[in-house]
Amino acid sequence: MDRWTGARHGLAKTYGQADLIVLGIGVMIGSGIFSLAGRQAATMAGPGVVLSFMIAGITSLLVAFCIAELSSAMPASGSAYTFTYVIFGEVWAWIVGWALVMELLLAAAVVARVWSLYAAQMLADLGVPIPGPLSGVIGQAEGFDLFTLFILVLLTGVVALGARIGLRALWIIVIAKLLAVGAVIVVGAAHFDQRNLAAIPVPSAPVETAADTLHSPLLGMVFGQTTAFGWFGIFAASATITFAYIGFDVVATAAEEAEDAPRSIPRGIIRSLVATTVIYIAVAVVMVGMTSYDRIDPGAPLASAFRRTGNGFMVHVINIGAVLGLTTVVLVLLVGLTRVIFSMARDGLFPRPLAKINRAYHSPTRATLVIGGVAILLAEFVPVLTLEPLVVIGTLCVFVAAAAGVMRMRRTMPDLPRGFRTPLSPYVPVASILASLWLMVNLQVVTWLYFAAWMAFGVLVYLLYGRRNSVLAGGRPPADPAFESRGRHRR
Repeated sequence: MDRWTGARHGLAKTYGQADLIVLGIGVMIGSGIFSLAGRQAATMAGPGVVLSFMIAGITSLLVAFCIAELSSAMPASGSAYTFTYVIFGEVWAWIVGWALVMELLLAAAVVARVWSLYAAQMLADLGVPIPGPLSGVIGQAEGFDLFTLFILVLLTGVVALGARIGLRALWIIVIAKLLAVGAVIVVGAAHFDQRNLAAIPVPSAPVETAADTLHSPLLGMVFGQTTAFGWFGIFAASATITFAYIGFDVVATAAEEAEDAPRSIPRGIIRSLVATTVIYIAVAVVMVGMTSYDRIDPGAPLASAFRRTGNGFMVHVINIGAVLGLTTVVLVLLVGLTRVIFSMARDGLFPRPLAKINRAYHSPTRATLVIGGVAILLAEFVPVLTLEPLVVIGTLCVFVAAAAGVMRMRRTMPDLPRGFRTPLSPYVPVASILASLWLMVNLQVVTWLYFAAWMAFGVLVYLLYGRRNSVLAGGRPPADPAFESRGRHRR
């Protein structure tokens, strides 16, 4: 019987300590390491993008301490949703869970679409022709895309078949992509010119047209400052760059499948985040050190920089590394989202059939297939690449809830056993909240409007369904969710 869920949930103990670190690295290091730094350097922060990565990384680390303590005290697969449920109650848990669903679902759709773009570019650079009839449905930024469909169907199937199969694939791909990233750092460092980093910060430049108001940072609109570059640009870039760190909290969703979760989950979260931050900063330094920020091609920053230095062969390494990196990101996002939906369904906030475990694979197969289907529809029929900042604001909302949860838990449950304690509490949680809010107000106005619409829709769903069917409302408690009857019990 599970202490926090009251359920004999049947999730197999799959993840060891090293597996959790690989899980975190697998979800964080994707194409952003090759493209996001260059795009923000060229358009918003200049060489100060290195500082932007540091700011985003430090903010994420502060929050990671909070999530590590919560996950060690409440090792359940719902992550921030479960923490909020126990500490603040069902209504706030729904709000956080709804934001978490948006974060993970939209991130999976965005990354799958970007995977298609990189896969198509990789084939083109390798001289592999795409048949004429397929050229209009492969590597497309919008509209139906065959590669996007392929990767989501493939990885949904992998996740549905159980964590062990996905874990083996994850290890292989993470090692391969780290080798690609290492090659980028080593080759790029040979062409490093410290003069390219001299202009930090770059002098501010005004946004040219008033039509960009909705796409200006909220803070800039409030104070009448709509500039790029300078310190304002560095902080604005750090808000967008937070997208590159999204996923370390997904490690907490593996709590019910981890060995010695109260200790292994916090270590997995913090160690994977620290390793990722170091790698990101190294790549950012190499990129802005190879070429002046005003010569960076926002569409292909690292590739153009390597071509300019006479290392065109690195384009293939970048493309392969990006495809591998994005594969693990989608894989882990689907795993994490499945566990969140599973937990919310177990509490009656989503239909309870989504909380059933497949007896053969010890995995919530129904939830996985439903989530995979929704992700496919979203990626194929919504221009998700324009909604990337929504993932960031959803993540930062979850960060605020986690930090607030630590402070309240310290007061209301001081004797609760935990394998990790946030250092310098309450200062670290307070700093986490302030830093997250600061990054949020540096996001675009239109992002806030979309986020408000999503949360309003979530409140409506809760009032019409969740509140009436939840366990707290007298629904059937999930003390022993039924296994799927198919297949034989397998460990």
